[in-house]
Amino acid sequence: MSIRTIPVLPVPVQRTDAWHAGPLLTALALAGFVAYALWAALQNAHYFAPPYLSPFYSPCLAANCALASMPLVGAGWTLSPAFLVLWIPGGFRATCYYYRKAYYRSLFRAPAACAVPDAAGTYSGESRFPWVLQNLHRYFFYLTLPVLAFLWWDALSAFRFSDGWGVGLGTLVLCANAALLTLYTFGCNSCRHACGGRLDSFRGKPARLRAWRFVTRLNEKHREFAWASLASVVVADLYVRLVSMGVVVDPRLI
Repeated sequence: MSIRTIPVLPVPVQRTDAWHAGPLLTALALAGFVAYALWAALQNAHYFAPPYLSPFYSPCLAANCALASMPLVGAGWTLSPAFLVLWIPGGFRATCYYYRKAYYRSLFRAPAACAVPDAAGTYSGESRFPWVLQNLHRYFFYLTLPVLAFLWWDALSAFRFSDGWGVGLGTLVLCANAALLTLYTFGCNSCRHACGGRLDSFRGKPARLRAWRFVTRLNEKHREFAWASLASVVVADLYVRLVSMGVVVDPRLI
């Protein structure tokens, strides 16, 4: 079957409100996160302040990592160990159904807002390269699960200091980050499909029904969890970085 490109008829913008404000703020937020994540990965320093590990570098898969929790890559890897990990959560977010809506509207104007025409003159959906790669979202979901498990391990390890068990401000920061990422991950549509997909009825499958209902409730707040978890990753990395540099003294709460 051949794929047809549907022409988009020009429609004049008849809105007089500040419809461009929302897409502009979204574009700035997404661009700011990408810029910060790239900068943090390129630094290859100040990502570990015992017992805190930046989420951008977790899990540590390279032997040159300050905390080689799982050194699958040997000394031949000389780049930042963050690049061995970031492509997984990055791909998961880039193909996420909510983030597609966010950057389609803000960056590509497809469409920018209701009653505003597309910037492009044709529309072929997600049937052509590179947009056909959006179908990889469910596979990025499964790849994200072990990364999420390591983030929880890092959060639990943040209770263990050199002089024994305790709670610092960084402990709470890493735990909050892991919790928000969990809510975002398990609220995605791929998780709903894993719970209720390939079923015509939940009859006789009460466990899958309960799981699907729980994930559906999370999915209703998927936008909020998406932005909150995006911010928490930046806050967690920045906090660990400032503690490592000696700019901030991590207070021990317990």
